[in-house]
Amino acid sequence: MIQLGELAALGAALCWALTALFFAHAGARVGSLVVNFLRLVMAIAMLSALGWALRGLPWPTDATPHAWLWLSISGLVGFTFGDLCLFRALVMIGPRLGSLLMSFAPPFAAIIGWLVLGETLRLDQWFGMALTMGGVAWALSDRTPRGNGAPLDRRTLIIGVALGIGGALGQAGGLVLSKFGMADYDPFAATQVRVLAGSVGFAVIFTVTRRWSRVRAAIRQRGAMLTTSAGAVFGPFLGVSLSLVAVQNTSAGVAASLMAISPVLVIPIVVLWQRERVGLGGVLGTVLAVMGVIVLVR
Repeated sequence: MIQLGELAALGAALCWALTALFFAHAGARVGSLVVNFLRLVMAIAMLSALGWALRGLPWPTDATPHAWLWLSISGLVGFTFGDLCLFRALVMIGPRLGSLLMSFAPPFAAIIGWLVLGETLRLDQWFGMALTMGGVAWALSDRTPRGNGAPLDRRTLIIGVALGIGGALGQAGGLVLSKFGMADYDPFAATQVRVLAGSVGFAVIFTVTRRWSRVRAAIRQRGAMLTTSAGAVFGPFLGVSLSLVAVQNTSAGVAASLMAISPVLVIPIVVLWQRERVGLGGVLGTVLAVMGVIVLVR
């Protein structure tokens, strides 16, 4: 019988597959930077309401200084840096390839854990990394993009891939730091600390670059706000929170393996919703990448 941790991991994978599509759509209309900031603000409101309803605390005032410090740093690394790169990549190369690049996150997390926490890597884990990276490279060789059938130009592909890898690095670093800072703390409240820190990071970026006018303009676009709201529900509100629930209630290997199916879940969604043509290389590369992740974290 499936347990809470496994169910939460599967839920997180589905949430991330859906949020990739919503944010790609909204980012193409109002810009990925604006979407990143607005979805965090929306998630703060959702998490505050949930905390008030379930714990009687709309804000994570019961978090320890240790949790505040490391979860805040995790939010800046994961949301401000990592998601800024990821969602720009989603706009440039589409949700399928952008999500697929997140297969690099588990190997990156293993390496960061080794460097920062002293965790060691086994031979089969190195083999899993090789499978994952080989699968990503194979899938990227299938360069049919979104729905118009035109191949991505080389410059767009290179920049989009670089940004996607940056997003994977941010997610990996954020995961290691959040697990270190969270301990046994409530996962939804821990997510709220991370989201608060990430939103502050984006607010600083908007202030320095003087782009607040873009936020005001985006708010007036109803369609973009609807997809951003949907992405906020499935992304920082449910997806990230469920990933922390999974880590707390099952082994990290099982949770990571189940959450790694997110790129696979994107494929039938983009085929049915966006009429994207996915070649055999894209499908087999995705399968190989996920197999590598399973080997890595089993």
